[in-house]
Parts: sequence; C-alpha cells; structure tokens
Amino acid sequence: MEHKKANTVDEIEQVARGVQEVDDKSARHLKDELQHSQQGGYIPSSPEEKKYSLSLNRKFDLYILPLCITMYMFNGLDRSNLGNAQTNGFTTDLHISPTAINTATSLFFATFVPLQPLSVILGKKVGQSLYLGLIGFAWGIITLSHAWVKTEAQLIAVRLLMGVFESGFYPTCVSYLSLFYPRFDLAFRIALFYGSSAIAGAFGGLIAYGCFRIDGSMHGWQYLFIIEGAVTIAVGLAMPFWLAKSPGSAWFLGEQERAFAERRMVVDAAANLDSRYKLSRRDVVEAARDWKLWAVFPWNLGASTAPQVFSLSLPIIVKGLGYSGPTANLMTVPPYVVGTTLLLLFAYSSDHFRERTLHILVGLMLVLIGLILAFSLPHSNPSARYGGIIILLSGTFIGAPLTVAWLAGNTPEPGKRAIVLSLHGWTNLSGIIGSELFLAKYGPDYVWPLKVATGLVAVAFVGYAAYYFELKAWNRYKARKIAGMTPQEIERENLSETRYADKKWTFVYGV
Repeated sequence: MEHKKANTVDEIEQVARGVQEVDDKSARHLKDELQHSQQGGYIPSSPEEKKYSLSLNRKFDLYILPLCITMYMFNGLDRSNLGNAQTNGFTTDLHISPTAINTATSLFFATFVPLQPLSVILGKKVGQSLYLGLIGFAWGIITLSHAWVKTEAQLIAVRLLMGVFESGFYPTCVSYLSLFYPRFDLAFRIALFYGSSAIAGAFGGLIAYGCFRIDGSMHGWQYLFIIEGAVTIAVGLAMPFWLAKSPGSAWFLGEQERAFAERRMVVDAAANLDSRYKLSRRDVVEAARDWKLWAVFPWNLGASTAPQVFSLSLPIIVKGLGYSGPTANLMTVPPYVVGTTLLLLFAYSSDHFRERTLHILVGLMLVLIGLILAFSLPHSNPSARYGGIIILLSGTFIGAPLTVAWLAGNTPEPGKRAIVLSLHGWTNLSGIIGSELFLAKYGPDYVWPLKVATGLVAVAFVGYAAYYFELKAWNRYKARKIAGMTPQEIERENLSETRYADKKWTFVYGV
C-alpha cells in the first residue's frame, strides 16, 4: 500500500514538473494569455477526459458539497434567527430594549471578523474536515443556549461566543472546497455553498413560522433556538466522519479516481504537491501583503452591506411594511428564493465563460435598482416596495461568492490562498455597518439606511470596474516582462522562489 502511495506521489510530482516546463509553443501561448488576460488552469485534453472530470465533480457534489451546504445553511440560520425571534416578541418577553439585538449583532461581528485568519490557520493545523465539524458542534451548543437567555448581558455573551466559533467556518470551508474543484468549476460550488445562506433566510422564515405556532409551555422563539441548535449539533458531529481530508484520500473514490483527482488539481494550480496541505510562514506574510486582496477588499465590503443587512433584518423590515409577525416571516421566503436562483445562474455562467467582473457588476446593478425602489416608493404602497425588495435580493448574493472564487483562482498557492480568503472574510465588518444602520428608530420605512446602502453599493460598482482594469494592467506589465525571455528563462521563472505564487511573471490574473 505504501509503495503504491509513493508511486502515486512521484507521478503527481512529475505532473507538476511537466506543467512548469516551457517550450517555444507554450511560451508563445503564455505571452498571448498575459496580453489578453486569458487565465488558464485545468482544461480536459479530450472529450473522454472531460466526461471523466465531470463524473468526478458529480461525486464531490454528492459526497462533499451537501454536508458543507447544510452546515453553512445552519450557520446562516443561527446567525440570523434573532431577527425572526424579534418578530415573536423576543425582547418584549425578556423585558430588554430592542436595541439589544443591534448591540449583540455588532459585537458578534466585532468578535467574528478579527478571529477569521487565526481560525483558518488553526483549521489547517488540525485538519480542515475535523475542524469544520468541531466548530459547528460548538456553535450549535451556543445556539441552543439562546433559549434560556434572561438578560441583555447574557444575550451579548452568547453572541460573542457564537462569533468565536463561527469565525473560521466560511473561509475554511471555501479553502477546503478549493482542494477538490478546479478554479473554473469552483464558483458554481461556492455559489451553492454561499446560496445556502440565502436559502437559510427562506427556511428561517418557514421554521420560525412553524415554531411560533407551537402551543407549548415555552415561548415560540425558545423552540426556534432549540430546534435550530439541535440540528446544528447533529450535523457538526457527522462532518469529521463523512468529509474526506483530500481528493487523494476520498473514501468514496476508486484508486484511479483518487490519482486523477490529485493530478487535475496539480495541473490547475501548477503547485507543488505538498504545498496543498501545508501552511508556511511565507504564506501568511505574502497573503498579508497581497495587493490584489486589499485592492478589492473595500468594494466587496460595500457590496456586502446589502446581503448582511437583509439576512439579519429582513423579517423586521418586511414587518415594517405592515405584515403581521408570522406572515412577515413567510413573506421573507420569495425574495430569498429569487436571490438564490439568480446567484446559481450567474455563478454557472461565470464559470462557463471564465469571467468574473461583468457578472458581479450586473448583480450590483440589480441591487442598486432594488434599493432605489425600496426607498423611493411611497410607504402607502407596501406591495410595490416589497417588489423592490425582491429585485434587491435578486442581485444581492451574487457579488460575494464570485469575488471569493475570483480571489481563489488568482491565488494558486493553497496555503497563501487559505489566508487570503480568511483576511477577505473581514468584509463581514459590513454586518456591523448594517446592524448600526438599520436601527428601530429609522423604521418602519428605513429610508435613510436604504439610501446609505445605495451609496455604498454605488461606490462598490465603480471600484469593481476599476479593479478589472487594474488586473488587466498587471497582466500587460507581466507580458512586457517576459516578452524578451527565452523558453528556458520563462521555465526558470516558473521554478524560482524569487517571486511567489501569483507574483510570478508567468501567472495570469483572471478578470
């Protein structure tokens, strides 16, 4: 067995070396790719290989993705259920101020955001599949404990603890998925994964509606926290036993499938085999100094304000349109269904056409239209304003997952990629912006917060457009650098450690 494993490792190392070798033809091809910003990655060499690759993806879609999606859906449920609970008299029953929810939410993100890089590093050290289960189990217990909160201080304490345990889940899970799917198969899977958060909004409304109709000895919102927390605990316990540690150790694949899964990921990233499972000090330093991360960060921060706000506050905003508590929760379902559907269509199209910018900009345009309708239509016309919210939600979930897939595809070194994605997770600071914007004093129409959100998304739209031209400029700069280089010199650049990962003159930034 060990001999077979060693042979497989040697074969995959040879594949990695072959990808980095350069002849006259590949040198001309690389120069053309840089000049036209056409990013490579894994491309099947024959119809048979394409069919085999698609079959492999379907197995990952069946055995890896569903559990990640389910857990992230409960991540979204457990994060947003305060909004649902409030429509059932949560703060009234506890005799605390409604602003306690805003305070607890802000402090949740204040804890959640800074801990993400540390949590991702810990996940790489412990093992990502094990770590994902452990933190899911932990935040399930914290969710359950909400049912017995008595004071504002206790509410803040449990939300702070939830922030600690949830902080690493999204970037760790995206980094984990990027080990299994080539870059232009990844955006659709991240969309499925991220879309589960939007689905959580729809299911959250349905679950809340059912919980609030339970005729028992406890309040409806207590049943909500107990049910959601218990299911989260169960899923968390299952994850370490079900999820494969890597493509090469997937229990549901045959020996040839495991070898092929490893080879295609090496080809996709042109990475050293060991680097996909290790995290070095250089990875951390290079990620913290990565210009392309910080160049897109403020724009995704602004664009993320809308999804963060509406995942946390949509039941309250819909209730402000004049709908009753249980009905308000039901009315949150259609916008989330529309938003999730558009997200999946855009992500599939983005992968198919190997393009990110235009898809993100169209999504942001939908958000802008929806926001403008939501605050400009008269309060006396709740149906029209509700229609504006549906348009808003149709585009609001598109930008964030496509940006994550974009960054992942533009960061070929997996260790650095894990840190880049965790640092990019700081865009969840938008949750603090949203929770402080959508205060009860601005209800029921929330005109001022909606106008501020419109301004933030408009700035993000311009920023993303500028980022596109910045990446194109860098590719042209790299093209000039290698224009006079021989194939041998280009190959030395591939193998040299002078420039790391995407900083190499031979790496093409996808746009």
